[in-house]
Order: sequence, then C-alpha cells, then structure tokens
Amino acid sequence: MEVKLTSVDKLVSKLNELADGTALALRVGLSAYLDSLRGILEGYANKANVECIYVTATIPAASIIGALDVLEIKIDHVHFIDCVSHTMLGTVGTKKDDILLVESPTMLENIMLKVEFLSRKIGSKKKIVLFDSLNSLCIHNDLKIVSEFLHILVNNMRAKNITTILLTIEEHGTEEIKNMLNLVCDETLILGSE
Repeated sequence: MEVKLTSVDKLVSKLNELADGTALALRVGLSAYLDSLRGILEGYANKANVECIYVTATIPAASIIGALDVLEIKIDHVHFIDCVSHTMLGTVGTKKDDILLVESPTMLENIMLKVEFLSRKIGSKKKIVLFDSLNSLCIHNDLKIVSEFLHILVNNMRAKNITTILLTIEEHGTEEIKNMLNLVCDETLILGSE
C-alpha cells in the first residue's frame, strides 16, 4: 500500500502508528531528504525514546553527523553503520563512538552482522533500523542479491520486533527498486516528490 504524505508531521504521525517489527519503504524527494531525517530521528525516535541503527550506504557517517549537528538534531540515540567511509577515506574523522565501519556497500553479510551486533548491544530498548539509501546499495550490488539481503534483514528484524525503514531517493529510483521494496515492505510512504 502506498501513501503520499504532504508533510514531515504526517510522516512522524505514521511512524508513531507503526506496529513494532513493521518494514516500511520510505520514498523521499531530494528536497525532503533532510526533513525526513529530522522527522525520523527527532520527531519520532527522540520523542518516543527509540534507539536508531542508521545504516548509511550513500553519505559518510561523519557528513551525516555534521548535517544533523547543524540542524541541532540530537544523535545520542543513533548508532551508525557506515558503508562508504572506509572505501573513500579509510577513516571516519569524527568523535562519535557509535560508528561501525563496513569495508564496502558490497559487503552485505558484514552489514547484517553489524546490525545484529548493535541490536544486541542496545539490548531491550525499543529500536529501529534506518537504511539510507537503497538506491546506493543497488548501484554497488546486483538487484537479486540486494533483494535476498533485504528479505533476510527484514525478516530477522521482524522476528525481533524491530521496525525497519528502507529509505530511497525518489528521483533516483527505478521500477525494479520499487517492486523489490513492495515485496519486502508492509507499507510504502512517499514524501516530497512531485
């Protein structure tokens, strides 16, 4: 089911309504990207006392942390898995302790292991996994392999009652990515696309 949202406030409301263990596809327009992150991390996770495992396959975690800092979004509850910094820079370049590096976005099994590690480390607190973005993951991997990875990830998180948010950038999406998300996600939200 696809639902078009007209504001970040509506996104936050939808997130608050989700049952634990839900898999959500979030398609955002480029102009709504930072606003959607603000809604997820501040409007939803901070206010609901939810820990966030943030997997980044597009932008280095240090850059995301810098942007969130400028936006004055607290990230005490955010734990990063960075799939791009090791390849690009070799180091993280930030003081944030909760950044785990994966050698490359092609190392899907390592991503899964890091998500599992952080999930256990966080313990019994309510948590979500935010995957940013599937567009980039699909550039680095065969679509069938990504589809298999997502099935395993989502089902694993579902079994642990952990909500999964799979973010894609609408302008960079393809029909194949949309179809893949429709197969693994319970619901699709669209924000900020024309």
